[in-house]
Amino acid sequence: MSTLRQRAAAPLPTRHPIPHATPPAPPQSLPFNIIPIHDLTIDHPSHRYPELRAAAAALLLSVSDLPKPQFRTLTLPVSFDLLDWLALHFGFQSANVGNQRENLVLHLANLQSRLHPSPENPSVLDFGVVSGLKAKLLSNYVSWCAYLGEVSSVRRSKRRNMDEMRRELLYIGLYLLIWGEAGNVRFMPECLCYLFHHMAFELNMILEEKIDERTGRPFVSDLVGEDAFLENLIKPIYGVIKGEVEWSRNGTKPHSAWRNYDDLNEFFWSRRCFGSVKWPIDRSSGFFVTGGKVGTTRRVGKTGFVEQRTFWNVFRSFDRLWVMLVLFLQAMIIVAWEGKLYPWEALESRDVQVKLLTVFITWSALRLLQSILDAGTQYSLVSRETKWLAVRMVLKSVVALAWTVVFSVFYARIWSQKDQDLRWSDEAIQRIFVFLKTALVFVVPEVLALVLFVIPWLRNLIEDANWPVLYLLTWWFHTRIFVGRGVREGLISNLKYAIFWIVVLVSKFSFSYFLQIRPMVTPTTALLELKGHYRWHEFFNSTNRVAVVLLWLPVIVIYFMDLQIWYSIFSSFVGAMVGLFSHLGEIRNTEQLRLRFQFFASAMQFNLMPEELPVNKPVLTMVSKLKDGVQRLRLRYGLGQPYKRIECSRIEATRFALVWNEIIITMREEDFISDQELELLELPPNCWDIRVVRWPCVLLCNELLLSLTEAQEMADAPTRWLWQTICKSDYRRCAVIEAYDSVKYLFLHIILKYVSVEHKIVTNLFEEIDHSIMDEKLTVVYNLTVLPKIHEKLVTLIELLLKPKRDMNAAVNALQGLYEVAFRDFPNVKLPHELLRRAEGSAPAATPGSSTGFLFENAVEFPDAEDVFFDRQLRRLHTILTSRDSMYNVPSNQEARRRIAFFSNSLFMNMPHAPHVEKMMAFSVMTPYYDEEVMYGSVTLQTPNEDGVSTLFYLQKIYQDEWQNFMERMKREGLEEEKEIFTSKVRDLRLWASYRGQTLSRTVRGMMYYYRALNMLAYLDSASEVDIRAGTQELASYASMMRNGHWDDPTLNSSQLPARNLNRATSSVSLLYKGHEFGISMMKFTYVVACQMYGVHKMRGDTRAEEILYLMKNNEALRVAYVDEVHLSRDEVQYYSVLVKYDKQTKREVEIYRIKLPGPLKLGEGKPENQNHAIIFTRGDALQTIDMNQDNYFEEALKMRNLLQEFERHYGIRKPTILGVRENIFTGSVSSLAGFMSAQEMSFVTLGQRVLANPLKVRMHYGHPDVFDRFWFLTRGGVSKASRVINISEDIFAGFNCTLRRGNVTHHEYIQVGKGRDVGLNQISIFEAKVAGGNGEQILSRDVYRLGHRLDFFRMLSVFYTTVGFYFNTLMMVVAVYTFLWGRLYLALSGVESNAKKDAEHNVDSAAFAEILNQQFLVQLGLFTALPMIIENSLEHGFLLAVWDFLKMQLQLASFFYTFSMGTKSHYFGRTILHGGAKYFATGRGFVVVHKKFAENYRLYARSHFVKAIELGIILVVYASHSPLSKNAFVYIALTISSWFLVVSWIMAPFIFNPSGFDWLKTVYDFDDFISWIWCDSVVSTKADQSWEVWWYEEQDHLRTTGLWGKLLEITLDLRFFFFQYGIVYQLKIADGNTSIAVYFLSWIYLLGTAGVYIVIGYARQKYAAKQHMHYRLIQLLVVIVIVLVIVLLLKVSKFEIIDILTSLLAIIPTGWGILLIAQVLRPFLQTTLVWDTVVSLARLYDLMFGLIVMAPVAFMSWLPGFQSMQTRILFNEGFSRGLQISQLLTGRKSNIDHD
Repeated sequence: MSTLRQRAAAPLPTRHPIPHATPPAPPQSLPFNIIPIHDLTIDHPSHRYPELRAAAAALLLSVSDLPKPQFRTLTLPVSFDLLDWLALHFGFQSANVGNQRENLVLHLANLQSRLHPSPENPSVLDFGVVSGLKAKLLSNYVSWCAYLGEVSSVRRSKRRNMDEMRRELLYIGLYLLIWGEAGNVRFMPECLCYLFHHMAFELNMILEEKIDERTGRPFVSDLVGEDAFLENLIKPIYGVIKGEVEWSRNGTKPHSAWRNYDDLNEFFWSRRCFGSVKWPIDRSSGFFVTGGKVGTTRRVGKTGFVEQRTFWNVFRSFDRLWVMLVLFLQAMIIVAWEGKLYPWEALESRDVQVKLLTVFITWSALRLLQSILDAGTQYSLVSRETKWLAVRMVLKSVVALAWTVVFSVFYARIWSQKDQDLRWSDEAIQRIFVFLKTALVFVVPEVLALVLFVIPWLRNLIEDANWPVLYLLTWWFHTRIFVGRGVREGLISNLKYAIFWIVVLVSKFSFSYFLQIRPMVTPTTALLELKGHYRWHEFFNSTNRVAVVLLWLPVIVIYFMDLQIWYSIFSSFVGAMVGLFSHLGEIRNTEQLRLRFQFFASAMQFNLMPEELPVNKPVLTMVSKLKDGVQRLRLRYGLGQPYKRIECSRIEATRFALVWNEIIITMREEDFISDQELELLELPPNCWDIRVVRWPCVLLCNELLLSLTEAQEMADAPTRWLWQTICKSDYRRCAVIEAYDSVKYLFLHIILKYVSVEHKIVTNLFEEIDHSIMDEKLTVVYNLTVLPKIHEKLVTLIELLLKPKRDMNAAVNALQGLYEVAFRDFPNVKLPHELLRRAEGSAPAATPGSSTGFLFENAVEFPDAEDVFFDRQLRRLHTILTSRDSMYNVPSNQEARRRIAFFSNSLFMNMPHAPHVEKMMAFSVMTPYYDEEVMYGSVTLQTPNEDGVSTLFYLQKIYQDEWQNFMERMKREGLEEEKEIFTSKVRDLRLWASYRGQTLSRTVRGMMYYYRALNMLAYLDSASEVDIRAGTQELASYASMMRNGHWDDPTLNSSQLPARNLNRATSSVSLLYKGHEFGISMMKFTYVVACQMYGVHKMRGDTRAEEILYLMKNNEALRVAYVDEVHLSRDEVQYYSVLVKYDKQTKREVEIYRIKLPGPLKLGEGKPENQNHAIIFTRGDALQTIDMNQDNYFEEALKMRNLLQEFERHYGIRKPTILGVRENIFTGSVSSLAGFMSAQEMSFVTLGQRVLANPLKVRMHYGHPDVFDRFWFLTRGGVSKASRVINISEDIFAGFNCTLRRGNVTHHEYIQVGKGRDVGLNQISIFEAKVAGGNGEQILSRDVYRLGHRLDFFRMLSVFYTTVGFYFNTLMMVVAVYTFLWGRLYLALSGVESNAKKDAEHNVDSAAFAEILNQQFLVQLGLFTALPMIIENSLEHGFLLAVWDFLKMQLQLASFFYTFSMGTKSHYFGRTILHGGAKYFATGRGFVVVHKKFAENYRLYARSHFVKAIELGIILVVYASHSPLSKNAFVYIALTISSWFLVVSWIMAPFIFNPSGFDWLKTVYDFDDFISWIWCDSVVSTKADQSWEVWWYEEQDHLRTTGLWGKLLEITLDLRFFFFQYGIVYQLKIADGNTSIAVYFLSWIYLLGTAGVYIVIGYARQKYAAKQHMHYRLIQLLVVIVIVLVIVLLLKVSKFEIIDILTSLLAIIPTGWGILLIAQVLRPFLQTTLVWDTVVSLARLYDLMFGLIVMAPVAFMSWLPGFQSMQTRILFNEGFSRGLQISQLLTGRKSNIDHD
């Protein structure tokens, strides 16, 4: 039996034997994952569900009737099931079988439980459940078979009997077992289809007992044997993947040189896979030959697409966009050149009409360019099998060329005829018609595309149909591929996003024509006619054409990129409209919360509690939708006063109270609120015979005092009028009734002895009051003006009772005083005491002065001093009676207020109804983890940094209120002195700090709220009205049991008796659970953390392993998956995917599954590989992917089952496959910089993604916490892609893959998940560099290319401008600045500006020329990119607050940050496109309170920001020196202010946002450190942070991997630096106005002389400085003398001036830098020569010079007083608002806690 199947594999040895390993568990206690399927007789909460037993029994269905394996005599155990049978025949691992058995049984059970109506016999698995699962699981396989024209191996039958169910279960089990053991091959879904296709065929052969033609015996699979499937199928394919990765040198080779996951998978998109790979697989096939291997078999190369690195990919992938922009630009220039005010006036001219026909010539030329690019990049796809691809490439180029020639000829014939006839004759017009007819043929494909856009279902039908005739018709337009077919949306969706883009395009082109193109025409004409002399050597005969090109260039660049700005503007407003209709931001503060809170119970019941559906009623009909809408409208606006119905339905109110209190308790556990705030916010249980809903105290504050005032004012009015006045406020009504009932209960049931005379007196009094109220005679019988006195006496009495030591005498006195007022002053009719007592039939008369004693003297008894429940109720009563504050600041914590506001607002938003927990979709959460922080260590928290500030001290000041709440909680739990927190409560301290960072423990706590929420919801679902009533009474009555000494009563359940010292948890609903809640919750929820390195951590004794074990120990539903390495021999290592959990019975970690892997896990990018290995351990219908920098909230977890119901809804023509979830960035309060990042990120994850989902229909997967349709994605490649480098932004490729495979991504904002972001500038920059580099790689990818070509035009626009287009246009923004400044420099140095200003004869209109000068400032429209942030804040927080936040951000220099960020994005995106080099950066997610040294900032920003800023600064200085416009300061400032701002931002931002960035002492130390780093020899150190030379070589890594075109383009761009020298030398006094080319050539003598001096000095220093110092000084003297003589000679014989020396430096320094950059590109040729040492030496000198230039303003500002405190205020302003003592933080003068 053990050889056939081992339900839970025994632990295998790890890397090295563990000396004290825990012995294996006995056989009778086999470990299990979620449910013990191996033994259904075990007492487990899940076994009570018949659906689970039905699913498990189905796998045992008639296994004995199945064919037995040949040549093996086996005795099958009783538990032998279908999956065991499959493993026996196909060689699957036993651990894989056990894992997929649980996966399948759980899923079948969950599907069965969700059936509506429920089956008559739930203990028998429904056939529809099995067939439905098979259809979904094998849908991709069926599509693959249809695409290839293959007959599916899955047999179909209309019979619904047990045999057919068994066959379908075998198909399902086979696919799951293949998938579960495939390892890295899971990234290749069609490869899995290929394996399944053949194995299912063999399965059919075995089931039908067919004869094998090869052996003449009953068919037997070749995979029989231990691990046969892994060894014979997976390992060979895995070997191909591994071989290609090794050949690629870990992805550093060009993508075109090796096959990635997509190439290998797409090989199975063609029928040649059957002939090449064959079955059984042929390992000699070309498919298995990897790069670098030499053999007789020809290697299969790239498949489907070749990723060529070229900037032209932007055009290739989105050619339709660029064709539109180019054609419109051409048309606008033609029309504008006519000089008319409006374009339609110009179009009346026949000449203009004919000139517009040139757009067809341009169009055909662009098609020719596209075909050439396609052929030039995809030629390597051509092979003997794909020769028709080569034919199409050639034909496309030929046809495009032919169209270009035809249009050109026809166009020339039009003008020739017109010129011949000297007018537009009939013949000329006829030729125009011929041209138009030709053009009509040319645009037929576009017309057809438009028709199919209007009829999208027809387009989908054509693309989905696998008819050969359609292949032939569509062959010309695109290659037939498996994905990207039938991706069109429905007509309504089409219209929505088409209208959006039409409006955007109309606005953009109108703006471009009237404010960009038309104003440039007149100045351009004038400039072309301008005559004058250049100040330098003339190459173009003074035509000014170069000047015109440079003037137009920035305008054209802006024209091509400003559509991004228009998209931002319109998407902001559309997103705001969508948000408004979604009812976002309707509850923003406590005041709005008060207005809606009375409707909460109904809203929660409506949304979060399931409704009972009739057995035969459909789940959703039009009528039910209408009723649903009406009810939501009533709830949202309080129509029908639903809260009155709540008071009638106490059970509904009680449910609401249980849920609300659990939310508040959770916030208290998280230390967001204090104990007092908990009491103010909670809904206490309905006790003390109170007749109304007991609203939270924060809602009842001041209401009673207001009612007293009203009672005084209306003392003589009828009782009805008074009551109606009070009832105008429901909270006031409830406060009055609750206070009255509480006081009544307090007297009659608690403090007065029941048998006393006084008790009867008070009873009679309350009865009289009740009668007067019922008879509406209260104002008649009683004097209400006395109520303030009664109120004062009551408050005095309650305050006495609240004291720790209660004074009986004081209480008696207070009661006597109250008695006097109540009986003497309160009634309008006064009665003697004796008469009153006798009238009521009480005991014999007695007066206070009689011998029997004073009144109340012996009638009072105090409750138990430890009666916490009584104290809480009394405190509540006291609050109601005395509160005068509005309590709008409760809770005081901003995060708590935000969460309560969002949750309360979400209850009134549209969301699906929640099903019962038993009927909800099951789901899993998965978090990839590598080696980040699990929880902060005690030493880490207490260790101070260089400023004397510890992490703990920083957290105490940033989260000051939360720290106080934490200490309050610790003291309540036994902490006596604060210093004991570091000893007895150190674990709690570490957790508190970890929950404020971005740690795994925070993520685990947040995700486990799902489990906690499901437990509570399961109880509420199943609990009857009696259970809930009894449960609340149990929660409320424990205090009386304590008072009466019943804690030791053996008849009481201990779980119902909360501990005395944990009184804050006594209202938790968990005390009422019956046990089955845990079973259903575990069936519905699983949390898997993919701790890839957990095995290594355990082996090394790393504390992180202990911390992860602690998390497992405290979280029952948590599972950890890791990769274990077992060393079988010295050179042989076996890898396993292992799943472990903490077993609470054995109190140790137990291993559940150990599945052998084909090899090392990481072949591609690390994170997706880590996810892929752990995904097999997930369960359920849905999978939520969560990063370890995320958090969750209990109140949001309550809405998860609502969210999962979205999978059942149609959005457009499809159901969702990815549910996008809103994120809340929780790191915004750390600093102003973190706030900037948070604001930017929030606008994207809310408004941005809202618009992408609706109306644009292009939302992708931008990271976590999206929820995936698990079974849809597991059959289509998983939740990410993993190919090296190209998939570095792995998350978004899941969205690309989903869209191309006809998935649907939606976005939902009624639920949110927390997310952390980087909080320091260096962390943020590294993160943005990674994302920008990832987008640069996306441009190369096949996914982006296919989206650009397979989607319709408008969705293509959406994809471009919301993914790679954003980064491309950011780059274009910077390019626009460059082109503008270089153009200005050209105009100034060439003399064109001077001539234009002086020459008035050519009518160069000054206003028109000003338009030329100011036109380029459209770049400042980039301000509108901040619009989404303002709009979203206005929507959710109010317009005024949004404007204030924006202004505050500007005062905190947010513009510096965003400008700096723009430079980061543009640099890394551009460099990646040209050269590659994108890589994953580990940013770290700690708190940034440490000062970053200048050398570190220089290393990070030198090439991306500093050098570029210095270049632009030099241009601006030279321009100011030589431009005639600079003489007018106002004109110069207006012209260059934005450019200067960019220069200052790029240089100063790293120091403005660096803690202690302007501290003088640190600046001095930083300078010394920088100089040491610059002059450090690489021999001493091999790390970049210690040696300049090592860093300098690392900065050139991208040039080592770039291609020839990348190097040529780099050299071309570097040539711009030579222009400085060419332009400036002619401006020198020594040139004397000479414009000969000889002047430029002679300037090189100066350059060479300077280089010679440097070389001579360097040589002398190296040879003489150490031992012959006098020789070295002598050489220095001679060099100085020679230089002085040369200067003197030049002063005498020429017009040379000393200022020429400084001016020439501005020419020579850029030239030297350009030479250095070119030398770096030519490094492979120069490194072996003597020149290279000089290059390195000069490069060091340049970096030293750049460093000093950057250091100078930093040192100056550090020297000035006040800048340091100002910078601190700017950086930590948010900390100030939370009480952060910044002076202490930065100096570390004292600590909050004495550690001694």
